[in-house]
Amino acid sequence: MEVLRVEGLSKSFGGFEVLQEVSFCVEAGEEIAIIGPNGAGKTTLINVLNGVLPCSAGQIYVCGQRTTNAPPYRCCRLGISRSFQLNTLFFNIPLLDNVLLASQGTQLSWFQMLRSISQKSFLAKAQDLLEVVGLWEKRQVPPRNLSYGEQRLVEIVLTLASGSKLLLLDEPSCGLSAAEVNQLLNIFDKLPRDIALLFSAHDMGLVFSLASRVIVLHHGRLIAEGTPEEVRADSRVREIYLGGGQ
Repeated sequence: MEVLRVEGLSKSFGGFEVLQEVSFCVEAGEEIAIIGPNGAGKTTLINVLNGVLPCSAGQIYVCGQRTTNAPPYRCCRLGISRSFQLNTLFFNIPLLDNVLLASQGTQLSWFQMLRSISQKSFLAKAQDLLEVVGLWEKRQVPPRNLSYGEQRLVEIVLTLASGSKLLLLDEPSCGLSAAEVNQLLNIFDKLPRDIALLFSAHDMGLVFSLASRVIVLHHGRLIAEGTPEEVRADSRVREIYLGGGQ
């Protein structure tokens, strides 16, 4: 099942083209990495896909529904969640409440938000997610008192809490220790098999150990796409990004 289709996507800021006619699709359960040098357009692509930025041209479809330039809340309700390079948490309320709010935030009824967030189904889901990242014992700790690496893991938990079909992750391993990266891989390994993952990364270890497919951007254009092995062997990618002599 196709969860995302991008057709001829372009984004300009004034006269500067950050994305140029990018096209690809994502199937349910795929784990796709977006790589490229700084300034290649990776973060802009993610921002356009979930409605944070409007595109200048092209079309976006989520599960067959056109979402081009739809607001972020509609994209989220259709099944797209994303994390940011900078942590965007409620730093002064308990960690558990962060997860519970994320779980309820995609409910279609506004009145759902007025119900007690202690409902058993939401609590059970929050406990499962926090146990995966080893943070259940810190559920009453506000995120401001967690380490940066723990905060990054919480960001991932919040994207999962919303019940998404497609996770957009911007540099998910940024600032994580080797042990925390292993925790991250453990989280992804436990995802339901129908959840798709689209993530940007500079960490080639993460890319080649996690991604089933890699998309390479350069100056806003998609210059290569394939399995990690195919991308690693691509002469253009080796010259531009991975290093011609490697």
